[in-house]
Amino acid sequence: MYTFNPGPSQVYPQVRQYLQDAFDEGWLSAQHRGERFVQLMRQTVAELKNKLNIPQDYTVFFMSSATECWEVLAQSLTPNKSLHLYSGAFGEKWFDYAKALRPNSTGIKFGLDEVPNANNLPGLDEETDLVCITQNETSNATQLRDGVILNLYNRLPGNTLLAVDATSSLGGVQLKYIKADIWYASVQKCFGQPAGLSIMLLSPRAVERFRKINERSHYNSLTAQYEKMLNFQTTHTPNVLGIYLLSRTLHDRPGIKVTHQHLQDRASKLYDYFDQATQLTPMVQTPETRSTTVIGLQGPAPLIDEVKRRALAQGLQLGSGYGNWKPTSLRIANFPAIPDAAFEQLVQFFAKEFA
Repeated sequence: MYTFNPGPSQVYPQVRQYLQDAFDEGWLSAQHRGERFVQLMRQTVAELKNKLNIPQDYTVFFMSSATECWEVLAQSLTPNKSLHLYSGAFGEKWFDYAKALRPNSTGIKFGLDEVPNANNLPGLDEETDLVCITQNETSNATQLRDGVILNLYNRLPGNTLLAVDATSSLGGVQLKYIKADIWYASVQKCFGQPAGLSIMLLSPRAVERFRKINERSHYNSLTAQYEKMLNFQTTHTPNVLGIYLLSRTLHDRPGIKVTHQHLQDRASKLYDYFDQATQLTPMVQTPETRSTTVIGLQGPAPLIDEVKRRALAQGLQLGSGYGNWKPTSLRIANFPAIPDAAFEQLVQFFAKEFA
């Protein structure tokens, strides 16, 4: 069985051995205040920065999920308000979470085949603490390219930070981290890991800002987490197993440049195929806004149900649509842990059953 579900998604087959090793090596009962765990944290942070080309002066935090990142950013880096640019369900959910804590926060919605206009952002002023974007919107298979992010970053007021949800691209796409202040992702997508861990990356500018704000009202407040991470510790009992699995996976995988090229080549072939050869068509018509790591296909609801049912009978689990697109779309994850053989079988399935 291959799963193309975009999260939780296919894990690397090596995870089975890593889990056995974690048990044998005593990591399931390891003390998280001991030197052994500190060394694991230090090693994992080093592997992340090395394999993903993350700037050395960015600070790495480990949390439970991307959802927790939404809340932490509102708590610790948003004393006034945030501005959210979104085209899909997860960007909108981030806005909803932020607005619940900071009611003055505002949102601007744009279409699947559009990019946000950096020159016209109503609500952006000196009181805006964060501008929040979703680099890869899992719900509708769209993606913001580097140039769009850079354009936004260059137009921010002096005190405003740019925060990026990269949940379904971090670990699979080569990102230019210096063009934003905050990046975060969960590991159950491009990292090929079981769910229950997320990664947040903060620039020196973002660190300076939350230290100045000095919000300490929550167990996961960034100021407190930062003070612990200076010694590779956490404010609370962390997901030791998740961090161990991430460290092992990063060590055994190639650098992001290799992974990025592989996924890009695979995505290009898939889009070329679905653009012309099947009864379903890509959800996103504009190549500039198409995701590399999540391919969305659309069609009549009965056809979508039939495609998913027949695929599952052949050992191919396709991802359902999400939100407003659920009945009339499906999603195909193009994550590193899914082997090329799975995509070859997928294309053969469509060619035989739905050409």
